[in-house]
Amino acid sequence: MQASTRDQLVTNWVAERFPNQSVQITPASADASFRRYFRLTWPDGSTRILMDAPPEKEDCKPFIHVAGLLAKADLAAPRILDKDLDNGFLVLTDLGRIGYLDALNADLSLADLLIRPVLDVLVKWQLASSAATLPPYDGTLLRRELDLFPEWFVGRHLGVELSDDEKIMLDRSFKFLINSALAQPKVFVHRDFMPRNLMVVESAERLTPGIIDFQDAVCGPITYDVVSLFRDAFISWDEEQEIDWVVRYWEKARAAGLPVREDFGAFWREYELMGLQRHLKVLGIFCRLKYRDGKDKYSEDLPRFINYARKTAGRYVQLKPLQNLLDRLEGNTEQIGYRR
Repeated sequence: MQASTRDQLVTNWVAERFPNQSVQITPASADASFRRYFRLTWPDGSTRILMDAPPEKEDCKPFIHVAGLLAKADLAAPRILDKDLDNGFLVLTDLGRIGYLDALNADLSLADLLIRPVLDVLVKWQLASSAATLPPYDGTLLRRELDLFPEWFVGRHLGVELSDDEKIMLDRSFKFLINSALAQPKVFVHRDFMPRNLMVVESAERLTPGIIDFQDAVCGPITYDVVSLFRDAFISWDEEQEIDWVVRYWEKARAAGLPVREDFGAFWREYELMGLQRHLKVLGIFCRLKYRDGKDKYSEDLPRFINYARKTAGRYVQLKPLQNLLDRLEGNTEQIGYRR
């Protein structure tokens, strides 16, 4: 269904669902999928969010399921007020207009004040874990994600054909990263736990981080959401600050009884290797968004992820061949006008 036709469906649906209420419809946000979000505003100023998820492209059921888990854990996340799965519409509570990424970009001096409550939210989310509740983040899924890197970043974006030796090396590196991930304790994983998917929800008592875009949640490695938060797609931190926050999370997690490693060095190693898996995956996803889905803006952050990946690969002897490949690919990027 074309956007204009879908827009008309949104307008008609709201008019039918809320007759004689003069509801104003304005765009709220869009994401990398086919979902869109609209803010519905009533004459008295009250608002709700309409999630538009075309049923031929998106499935609302995982969103509904994870929203229930977040509500059960008493976390700030959209609550579902109404649903029409045949048309792909959900009416949600409105967490406000201020996202964490916007707040951080507006005033980085507030970073510590904003991030510390997120650590408590993350621990609370992980404490709510139940193994049978969400799909497993298993080896098959981890590998499928990693395979996006050679297909979309190396092949499609850079136009590079890997040699047989490089393919063998990449397979060996992927197995190393997957084995590290699978060896970690398992908890609920948001899978995109980063400032762009957090909202600044203010109350009289305290700042409460709100969680959005959670429909892809799984049960998997305990470091995944931690490294997603601090090695982000849209904002980077000095390593000293990053380590400070990760230590604070680790201390909170241990105090809460979460199964993190007793030795911080071991936890940090798992954190870094998990981050590398994610960063190789994201390099592929961002290129797929550009070439398959026509969403170019994400490719602007490819250099950030190359830097993350090279830095981590250079720290581990098992990944030195991967670092060499990344260095070679970085050289190729300049030849085709790739932004550093």
